[in-house]
Amino acid sequence: MIKLLKNLKPFALSVVIILILAFFQSMADLNLPNLMSDIINNGILKVNAKGASNPDIPYIWSTGGKMLLVSAASITCAIIGSLIASKTTLGLTRNLRKKLFTRIESYSLNEFDKIGSASLITRTTNDITQVQNVVIMMLRMLITAPMMCIGGVILALRKDQALSIIFLVAIPVLIIVIVLIGGGVVPLFKLMQKKVDKINLVLREGLTGIRVIRAFDRQEVEKKRFDEANADYTNTAIKANKIMAGMMPLMMLVMNLTSISIIWFGAKRIDLGEMKVGDMMAFTQYAMQIMMSVLMVAVMFVLIPRAQASAVRINEVLDMKPEINDPKNPMKSSEGEKGYVEFRNVSFNYPGAEEPAISNISFKARPGETTAIIGGTGSGKSTLISLIPRFYDASEGSIIVDGVDIKEMSQEDLRAKIGFVPQKAILFSGTIESNIKFGNDNASLDDIKHAAQVAQASEFISGMKDGFNSPISEGGNNVSGGQKQRLSIARALIRRPEIYIFDDSFSALDFKTDAKLRAALNKETSNSTVIIVAQRVSTVMNADRIIVLDEGKVVGIGTHKELLNSCEIYHEIVASQLSEEELA
Repeated sequence: MIKLLKNLKPFALSVVIILILAFFQSMADLNLPNLMSDIINNGILKVNAKGASNPDIPYIWSTGGKMLLVSAASITCAIIGSLIASKTTLGLTRNLRKKLFTRIESYSLNEFDKIGSASLITRTTNDITQVQNVVIMMLRMLITAPMMCIGGVILALRKDQALSIIFLVAIPVLIIVIVLIGGGVVPLFKLMQKKVDKINLVLREGLTGIRVIRAFDRQEVEKKRFDEANADYTNTAIKANKIMAGMMPLMMLVMNLTSISIIWFGAKRIDLGEMKVGDMMAFTQYAMQIMMSVLMVAVMFVLIPRAQASAVRINEVLDMKPEINDPKNPMKSSEGEKGYVEFRNVSFNYPGAEEPAISNISFKARPGETTAIIGGTGSGKSTLISLIPRFYDASEGSIIVDGVDIKEMSQEDLRAKIGFVPQKAILFSGTIESNIKFGNDNASLDDIKHAAQVAQASEFISGMKDGFNSPISEGGNNVSGGQKQRLSIARALIRRPEIYIFDDSFSALDFKTDAKLRAALNKETSNSTVIIVAQRVSTVMNADRIIVLDEGKVVGIGTHKELLNSCEIYHEIVASQLSEEELA
């Protein structure tokens, strides 16, 4: 928590102003009982020579006016302090969210896998909200409470030292109650944040997988799953709040007993002539201020552990160092080489895996050529191409792009050379135009139309009511799988990169559209390096170079005809998809 509070440095001036306002507010509040005591002792209960009470009306009006001014000053300080505290806290949490999001964006896929998307969402929203709630209370209460407590004790001692002995009993009892309640509720608060993670996970899976859930008629099962996660969190929260609910009655009991004790013993001291009525009233007010200050601090120290649990989770994200970093002195590729890709004895292991996903891969891909990668499920095709944009870093060997090892280049420079179409087509909420333009912010409408035409998307776009301004829902759920793939391809085309990577990006297309798209791509990418991962033989058979993978190893490299004669695995793949006539 302390580590996160260091982010208040940009708001140091605001914190200083809050401290000053809190000081003046405390002084004003502490002065009110003293003025009230003066009204009672010297105004209302003023005794004349005959022993009769003789209220001094002018004195009452004068001192009452001072009380109104002091109250107004206290209220003004409180309002301004609360306003500045709110703005300061919201500024802090805004900066924290920005830091978290920036850090998360720098993660490799391995870091995402370690924490999980659901937990990252919870940490960016709920956890920061917990910290926000505590910080604003600290700025508004934790600064004022100690001043009120210390000032109240000093003024109470000045009024009557003998009566102040009551505090030696009341305050320890108050602290014991707080410690007992805090000890029971703190572990539950920490547990609640993990329960929120679980709810977020189940909810996210239920929303993103709604089509599968409905297709298999599993609505009731998912509802039960969510109810269990929700009930688990609810029960923990209820248990924590039941313990917290006992705090206020116990606090009020101690405070009321303290008031009764002050009145009881104070009345006896008044009867003995050792104390005035106004002083006892002021003493009672100081006692309430002291007890309320202790109560405010107590509430803070009960809530801080929950924020501390959230702060630890936030710091885990901020402190986790990305495995993939830019070199201190990144190298630039030479101007003469554009689009050259070379794998030199590359191997890669997923963290915790016993066997490497790919082993000892070597090949070259050049501009103007199409390199296709084919193989069975789990052979390492997608893993291989994920290493080129440095989604993961190779465990062994090196990948050379334009004559430079990609680990020696900045990630920005490397990815600027690549137009990547992922296996799972992802679209963002917005319009068709904004999704295609995602690949190049500076693209003109003509560029967008051309990219859509090459990607064979123009026909279905023109059939929509608003054309390129047609809305795309979250995840592209309002368009078909084939349409999503074509829009993803258009997004890569508009980038006009040196290297195109298509990760099984034609699987949802019919054979006619696939053929037309590949023909258009051949013209559009004639000067670029094209790397295609595909399951269909028809997609790769015209490639300049076909790499056949099996269990993460290269078992054949060559053209379609060469591999039919030299690679048994490729022959089996072709035979499973083509008839004997086509194979001949």
